[in-house]
Amino acid sequence: MSDVVISAAGLRKSFPLPHGLIDRISGKVPLAVHALNDVSFTLHRGETLGIVGESGCGKSTLARCLVRLHELDQGEIHFEGTDVASLSGPARRAFNRRVQMIFQDPYSSLNPRMTVRVILTEALSVHAMRPAVEIPARIAELLDLVRLPQDSADRYPHEFSGGQRQRIGIARALAVEPEILVADELVSALDVSVQAQVVNLLLDLQQRLDLTVLFVAHDLRLVRHISHRVAVMYLGKIVEIGPTEALFAASQHPYTRALLAAAPELDPSKRSRKIAAKGELPSPIHPPKGCLFNTRCPHAFDRCYAERPQLTDRSVGHQAACHLTNFDPKDSLK
Repeated sequence: MSDVVISAAGLRKSFPLPHGLIDRISGKVPLAVHALNDVSFTLHRGETLGIVGESGCGKSTLARCLVRLHELDQGEIHFEGTDVASLSGPARRAFNRRVQMIFQDPYSSLNPRMTVRVILTEALSVHAMRPAVEIPARIAELLDLVRLPQDSADRYPHEFSGGQRQRIGIARALAVEPEILVADELVSALDVSVQAQVVNLLLDLQQRLDLTVLFVAHDLRLVRHISHRVAVMYLGKIVEIGPTEALFAASQHPYTRALLAAAPELDPSKRSRKIAAKGELPSPIHPPKGCLFNTRCPHAFDRCYAERPQLTDRSVGHQAACHLTNFDPKDSLK
């Protein structure tokens, strides 16, 4: 998994807030939601990289920027060494085919007026994946891949359960034979039992089709189960990234420890009473100066309020953006 397929450097993305005539006349400075604040990472061929963090931390914005549903304000995304922003025409279409996104809400992402057959036929036809005479057979293959019955082809999205609709979304993504899947909160809208089925399906498909996956989620146990590496985001910035087991066993950022401490435990003896993070998430309109986590961190000191930490190596392949360097792995919150 040393072959880098996607590299991101210095990604920034803001969404301007409405700035009306009265605001302009009064000279008010336009405000914006700072969704991404200098995000950098690499994605290796064949791996699953999990992206975790609280709601509003920028996970979905990052996923949409990777597939160019949002254009970046600053930074670069390279796919196999080519700057994605420079792609146009056939090259852009080829990129769109090779890097596919699966959305959080399978109902709103599927056209309610199209049958499954029409949805899949559209994907196959637009990218010229098969001659017209071979499309019915390919649709049958795709339904088998995602474990849906063949009579699903002539039904509409509203006739399926949430888990089945998500399988249709996966089938649509696989129709164009992608190399990378960007899964944005793939199972967050599903029941727990259905989540397990969809995740196990994704793992099976990854192995069979040699897929690379960027898996966006907020469920730490799920991410631990499915990911080779994990990146933890806070207020639009990656604050820790590393191999899954290393990150869970010896987290190196106070925010990561707070997330792990907040995860529910079935065993009462393993529940922690330690306060991992105080206060509320700051507004992404006015992010704190210095370390973004300084308003909630129990370890914050003077440097944290003046200087924003950058990702630094803590062990092989394990980085954290924290001014503290003497975390004791035995003290990690589990």
